[in-house]
This record gives sequence, C-alpha cells and structure tokens, in this order.
Amino acid sequence: MIKKIPSDALKVGMFIHDLNVDWMNHPFVRNQFAVADDNVIAQIMATGVREVYIDTERGLDLADAPTVEEVNSELDAQLLKLAEEPPPIIKVSFAEELTRARKIHNQATNAVKTVMRDIRLGKAIELEGVAQVVEDITESVLRNSGALVGLGGIKDKDEYTFLHSVSVCTLLVTFAQSLGMDREMIRLAGTGGLLHDTGKMKVPNEILNKPGRLTDEEFAIMRTHPEEGWLILKDIPGMEEIPLEITLHHHERIDGTGYPHKLPGDQISRMAQMAAVVDVYDAITSDRCYHKGMPAPEGLRKLWEWSKFHFNPELVQAFMRTVGIYPVGTLVKLESSRLGVVIEQNEASMLQPKVKVFFSLKSNTYIQPVLVDLARPMGKGGADKIVGHENPEKWGINISRFLGEQT
Repeated sequence: MIKKIPSDALKVGMFIHDLNVDWMNHPFVRNQFAVADDNVIAQIMATGVREVYIDTERGLDLADAPTVEEVNSELDAQLLKLAEEPPPIIKVSFAEELTRARKIHNQATNAVKTVMRDIRLGKAIELEGVAQVVEDITESVLRNSGALVGLGGIKDKDEYTFLHSVSVCTLLVTFAQSLGMDREMIRLAGTGGLLHDTGKMKVPNEILNKPGRLTDEEFAIMRTHPEEGWLILKDIPGMEEIPLEITLHHHERIDGTGYPHKLPGDQISRMAQMAAVVDVYDAITSDRCYHKGMPAPEGLRKLWEWSKFHFNPELVQAFMRTVGIYPVGTLVKLESSRLGVVIEQNEASMLQPKVKVFFSLKSNTYIQPVLVDLARPMGKGGADKIVGHENPEKWGINISRFLGEQT
C-alpha cells in the first residue's frame, strides 16, 4: 500500500516509493529506495523534501498515514472547487489561431536556438530578436492562448531545452495576462520566460543531456545555471530587472528550500514566484531523455500538492484557472465512452471545455472526428461529460495529429 507521510516521520526500514518533488530538487540517483540508515533520512530532510510516499509492502508502515488514493481524492476535490472560477476570455477560435501559432512557435524555437548558440560561442545576445518573439507570442495569447499552449505541450525530448524555454515564455505570458497585468509587465514576463534557462549553456552537454540521474557533482553543476544565466544577462545593454529576477530565482521555493540562495517567500518577487510555478509545470509534464512526462491534469494536481510548502498557493490556483483543469492538448475520457482531446477552454466552465472526439472505447476504433462543446445541451453539439483523463501512450495516440485536424 502506498501512503503519504511527513518526511520527519521517516524511520529506518521504511521504503521510499516517491520523494514527491520535481527531479531538480533532489540529488538521489533513484526516486524509490529503502531507508537504510539515519544518514538517508538526514539527506532527505536536508534537501527540503517535506512529504514523501512510502510503500508499506516493501517496508515499515505508519498506521494513521493517508493512502495515495485518499490523498488524490482530496486533491481532486479541491481542484474541482477551483474549477468553479471562470477561465480566460477567448477572442478567436482555436482553429483560427492554430496556423499562426504554429509559425510563431517555430520562429520562437529558432530564436531560442540562436540565443543559446551565441552564448556557447561567447557572442552577445541580440535582444531585438527576443523582443519580437515575445511580442508575437503575446499577440497570439491575447487572441487564443490555447493554441500556443497546446503546441507547447508537444515536445521532442532531444530539443527539450529549447522547447521548454518557448513553453515557459508562452505560459508566463498567458499567466501574466490572466492576472490583468499591463502589456509592459507581460512583455517583461515573456522575456524572462524565454531567457530563464540561458545559464544551462554553461553546463557541459554531457551533463545537460545525460540520459539518467546525475551524480552529486553533476547535480551541483546543473544547479549553477540560474546564477550563470544571471551573469550572462546582467551585462547586456537594455536588459531589465524582471527578466533578471526570473532567471536568477525561478528555482527558489517559498519555504526557503530552493536555490541558489534559499530565499524565503517574502524575498522572492511575485514574477519569480510565477515563473517557478510555470517552470515546474512544464518540466514535469514534458518527456525528457530520462523520464516520461505526466499528463497535464496530474501535473496540476502535483503543483497544488506541492504548493503546501514550495509555491504560493494563490498563484498556483490562479495558474490553474489560466490553463484550465483539463489544459488544451489533454486526452480525456467522456461519459459516452469516447476519447477526445481538449482544444479550447469554455468561458462558461473549466469543467466543460471544447473537445475534439475521435475514438470509441466501445468499438476500440477511431471514429470521424467531431467537435463537442461540453457546455452545450443535447442536440447542439454537447450533452456529454468528462469522467477522467487518459495517457495518450496507453492508446498509441498522437495528440498533435488531432490538435491540427479541422472538423
């Protein structure tokens, strides 16, 4: 049985099932291991891990600890309550924006590659190109944020570093816009998002692209990237403070367990706190060379669980309202025993997005794709309900194919 316990309740003889933290915040070679001695417990505590999941069939139990099913049920109930808030207003349809969004996404990816290449070569970064990319992303987000956000969820793991920067930029622009920030603040947020990982270009490729867990020494080198990025950016003429804060502090945590400076929440700027939420969300929902990303709804549930210690809970709630409980690109199972991909949030309810349905579970076959607006009544393209989300790999489904199809 899998149970969740406070890390200070760990005892020798327990078996760690999940350290319950994103990989960049713990140095352990494995995420599952036996607690062999007190040194292991001390190391876990020292990394800032506050709660862990244990496997009681492989080690000692803690009688009153909740099971993973009980924890997830409570988290899901809290998320459903958050879903009562209205999602962002959409100006144009997903289909209308998709073609433009594809072009912008490709241009942004190439711009990030150019920036990263120039850093590797010791060249100065050209801010004009960065500014144009951020402007184009902002305009697309203002028309329909779901198009770029949906494309951002589709990543080639071999180009993760570049695509992650584009996704963080897009999500941070979307986040800032949903909070009612003005265009100048949105621009600064986007610039910080696009450049936040520039310091990774000072990390050797064999560490940056290592297909497995890092050693302690490699982990320490990887953790230098926020400061390395700040050092690169601070001397660029015209570079502003907010992008610098995002770059330096996007791995800080409000309980003071982050890095590089272990700042408590009241010393981390609001924008850097927003960037921390966005950065982790995109990282844990993306395929990497060493692990599979989790479906977006599970990523949101993890963010909410971790907000107890690591993130600003109000900002996590606001981010969930920004992307929806079922973000664009999520494969969902409907009450009608069909599968579909979320292509647009609905202004009426986060629990009733627009879904492109294309697979019948009853016949186990693809069907003619049809757009279903879950907020509409029977006979008007609706009258169905999401009962859960699915992993596309389980069904061998290429989500990008259905995001691009027209109905």
